[in-house]
Amino acid sequence: METIKGIAVSPGIAIGTAVRLAESDGHIAFRTVDPDEVPAEIRRVDEAFAASARELKDLRTRTAARAGEAAAAIFDFHMGLLADRTLVQPIHDDIARERVAAEYAVSENFRKLADRLRATGSEMFVQKAADVVDLENRVLARLTGGAIGKISRASGPVVVIGHELTPSQAADLHRAHAVAFATDAGGLTGHTSILARALGMPAVVGCMHVSTDVEDGDQVIVDGDAGVVIVRPAPAVVERYRAAAAQGEQRRRALRNVAKEPSVTLDGVTIELLGNIEFPEEIEAVFTNGGSGTGLYRTEFLHLTSPTTPTEEDHFDAYRRALELSRGAPLVIRTLDLGADKFTQDHLADPERNPFLGLRSIRYCLRHPQLFKTQLRAILRASALGPIKVMFPLVSSVMELRQTHMIINDLREELEDDGIPFDPALATGIMVETPAAALMTRVFANEVSFVSIGTNDLIQYTLAVDRGNEQVASLYSAANPAVLTLVKNVVRAARHAGIGASLCGEVAGNPLFTPLLIGFGLRSLSMSPVQIPVVKRVVRAIDIERCETLARKVGSFDSDRQVLSYLRDELRRIDPEALVSAGAD
Repeated sequence: METIKGIAVSPGIAIGTAVRLAESDGHIAFRTVDPDEVPAEIRRVDEAFAASARELKDLRTRTAARAGEAAAAIFDFHMGLLADRTLVQPIHDDIARERVAAEYAVSENFRKLADRLRATGSEMFVQKAADVVDLENRVLARLTGGAIGKISRASGPVVVIGHELTPSQAADLHRAHAVAFATDAGGLTGHTSILARALGMPAVVGCMHVSTDVEDGDQVIVDGDAGVVIVRPAPAVVERYRAAAAQGEQRRRALRNVAKEPSVTLDGVTIELLGNIEFPEEIEAVFTNGGSGTGLYRTEFLHLTSPTTPTEEDHFDAYRRALELSRGAPLVIRTLDLGADKFTQDHLADPERNPFLGLRSIRYCLRHPQLFKTQLRAILRASALGPIKVMFPLVSSVMELRQTHMIINDLREELEDDGIPFDPALATGIMVETPAAALMTRVFANEVSFVSIGTNDLIQYTLAVDRGNEQVASLYSAANPAVLTLVKNVVRAARHAGIGASLCGEVAGNPLFTPLLIGFGLRSLSMSPVQIPVVKRVVRAIDIERCETLARKVGSFDSDRQVLSYLRDELRRIDPEALVSAGAD
């Protein structure tokens, strides 16, 4: 038995048989065939393309049913490529002219297409190069009998093991067979990890060497709560995890009853609990879990699941759909947060040396004003249909914010001239994700209607710790006194300026921190929808005075260990069951 530690990115416990995804990496051996074998090789290509197309069509239908049309749209580009004769014909020609094997011809032509896309220098086309590689692996799996076939033929639960998964591959794992996945690479906020959470699939990434330590057919336990993968577990360990999974389901059923109750403290103070979403269809899950609206709509998935750069109408349709599903509840749209993602950087012709400190988020949008204007114009148009707020990610200087507001004002004038309705009072805000923004909140507060603290990045930049790096994962802590001091200062500055303040990082969904955040003065928290019930349960068991006393006590500590120990003790007194959900007992 071997236990491998990784990064917990999607909660839940799953037990299944391992299927390894062997990435081709383009290492297909050159092999020629006899002249009389050429027609058969061409037929093999056509059959592999046809089978892949059928597989994608079915996968798209299932994904749309499970995670919505926006998530399913990721497959449109793949299906379009399979039908493109300018890709298929050169493969046929290479086989006929050079008498090479089908696998080699496919690999060479897919690689040439990916290289052409990367050479454009456009980030959107560079991202599509990754989709080309993804599709290449799918077609080659059909030609070589790879892991995709193994998954579809499996008779029981399957745990997928690989070096790294693309979002398309993650969506490919049908719940009936693939119950979880674990990878060597990846991080908490990568696109694949976000999609796994949207699909409700337990996942652990950043395991370093899981793809080499696991063999096909091994029994594997994926603990998406603790970030642990157990390979070839002893029977007693399997039984213990089966019991833990059953207990987890019992807790979830009990929490569903809490979800229907109001989010009010014992002394009558309302705490707004909102959901973080990637696709409009997830808004239903927010309401089902007892949330009162959407505090963070990550719009970059509109780009990542589109075969081409989304048009203004594409944006508008998505926001209109989100408003329809919100039914008048709050909807906070975050503008594009592209860049800094390993999946994106791996396929750049010239990757940034340090992408988390590079051209990302608001910086990227201001560098590409037409792309930014397209999204902002659609948001303004959608604002006429219902209550919307818009916030900008990773703002670190007031000049970035002012430049953004200038663009919005220009677009307002354009819409007025065109007679297109919009909400002239559209509220704008910023994500406080850097120490610079946290320290300058009083200045930003003069320019915006609200601030939202993004603790995922704030922790990373405050502590100089890459949140996706398993080597330094132990240093990445929301309980670090420096981080907590910045959070407290942001809330105070917002209150002093009379603007709204919320928190929408992973910390918001951790019940361990709920009393502390309320004690700091926060009255709005936004989290993954599945975490809302347990946080609501803690809210309903505390009063403001107790939370403020707790916050003052925490302010006297000088280490994250002291903070965590104290928060555990307090939550154990408030609600021991919530402590289990926090993974802290």
